[in-house]
Amino acid sequence: MAMDYEELIRDALATPFEGWDWAVFRGRMTADDDLPWDYERLVRERLPHTPSLLDLGTGGGELLSSLTPLPPRTAATEGYPPNLPVARDRLEPLGVEVAESTRNFPDGSFGLIVDRHEAYDAHEIRRLLAEGGTFVTQQVAGRDLEELNAALGGPPHEDHAWGLATATAALDAAGLEVTWSAEAAYPVAFHDVGALVLFLRVISWQIPGFDAGAYDDRLRALHGDMPLKATARRFALTARRG
Repeated sequence: MAMDYEELIRDALATPFEGWDWAVFRGRMTADDDLPWDYERLVRERLPHTPSLLDLGTGGGELLSSLTPLPPRTAATEGYPPNLPVARDRLEPLGVEVAESTRNFPDGSFGLIVDRHEAYDAHEIRRLLAEGGTFVTQQVAGRDLEELNAALGGPPHEDHAWGLATATAALDAAGLEVTWSAEAAYPVAFHDVGALVLFLRVISWQIPGFDAGAYDDRLRALHGDMPLKATARRFALTARRG
């Protein structure tokens, strides 16, 4: 039997979430996310040719741990405190150093830096890359899922202009050469209001400070008019330090 509004909200606020395991959304949030590039392939094809790897924003280490064998020197960062022990439990047995940030890594430490959906500073990427090293990233654009913000009457993303053009310009200004890039959009649908609330709880930057109680009127209205459809926006690029 389908849950009523109050049950969906209570469940969304109580459901645990760790790492980046999206199984909890199965059947409740759908996405036609067949991107014209394969981030994992972009990373895998470079692994045999690098002695050192840094994974920025590893989450719970789910993807990185699947890429074995890893380069002899492999490290990862994870800035979200609940994910840090999850990542360490998964990655340290594989010989991967897991740090909260990049600040303690020396200049030129890595031949390959990879980043899926983690914010980064272009000048810090250049500092960390060895000469001839490569940066591979897939990013969420600033207008990602903006329909959610509009439906709830929430504020737009702070970095609304973030996209391929601004990322390319920043890397160029830092002294890196963008060698390949692409961008794409795909449809996403939330099939119940509980899935929407859980998503906004986990992806806290979508609507900063989101509180289900503060948005109760809007959420109740959406409850009777699901699914809520939105557009995901992604871009990817590779860059090289000369």
